Amino acid sequence: MGFLSVLLPIFGIFVLGFIGQRKFHFDTKGISTMALYLMSPVLVFRTFYTTVFETEYVYMIVYTFGLCIALIAVVYLISFIKKYSMSETCGMILASSFMNNGNYGTPVVFLLFGAVGLDYAIILMVIQQLLMCTVGVYYAAKGSPDGNGIKSALNAVKRMPIVYGGIAGFIFQQLHIPLNASILSAVDLVANAAIPTIMLTLGMQLATISIKQIEKSKVSISLILKLAISPMIAYIITLFLPVDDMVKQIMIVMAAMPTAANTTMYALQFNTEPDFVSSATFISTTLSLATLPIIFLIVL
Repeated sequence: MGFLSVLLPIFGIFVLGFIGQRKFHFDTKGISTMALYLMSPVLVFRTFYTTVFETEYVYMIVYTFGLCIALIAVVYLISFIKKYSMSETCGMILASSFMNNGNYGTPVVFLLFGAVGLDYAIILMVIQQLLMCTVGVYYAAKGSPDGNGIKSALNAVKRMPIVYGGIAGFIFQQLHIPLNASILSAVDLVANAAIPTIMLTLGMQLATISIKQIEKSKVSISLILKLAISPMIAYIITLFLPVDDMVKQIMIVMAAMPTAANTTMYALQFNTEPDFVSSATFISTTLSLATLPIIFLIVL
């Protein structure tokens, strides 16, 4: 029941967005643009401003980037065998290489490991956010039918305010620049609204998807990569990292999380297989209710 108490509110937000889109037919892309360019940078700024970084977190950076690179390499191999187009390859990368360790993984880690584990989960969340708003945006833009390859993708990354929000937060923290209570209150209001807005956007996108249009083969491959292969790769990486057993367990649990909701926002923003990415996100989140307890039994 404890695990369900974490998962059910997430599904509740999905359902709310789904119902709202069916009834009112919102401009989903407009809302996702607002979340991506206005709200998310404030969330990242707050995270970098309030989180104190230590030397041991370097290993977490190595783990997060190593896992992502390994998953992307596997996707490229599968795409070569399956003869996927560039758009399909980039969509598969978005659906398979980035885990939901923010509004899903972090509460689960807190449930399993308590306050000590939560500190590590937050750091992994920060690194993952940085990875998604650079590497994730790169592939979202690269797979866009309106883009022109690598140049367009790099330009898209440079235009992402999330990156600059993180840099600003880190600089403010390192230089000990204080923010008065009224500014912090405004930052908190926007930052706290960012994640629910992203989740609502996912629910809205799901409301426009026809099950008949879902390519079962591609979704199945994505689910296997995200829910099974990813924690296996994470386990191998942790064997070479000089961190304690609890941190290793947290890393593996985080790797087993479903597809990050942010990837749906990026796919929608750049029109890179949005139906496939959002379907993979929703289905992987649903199936995680069955797969995560298995991971817990193996790892813990």
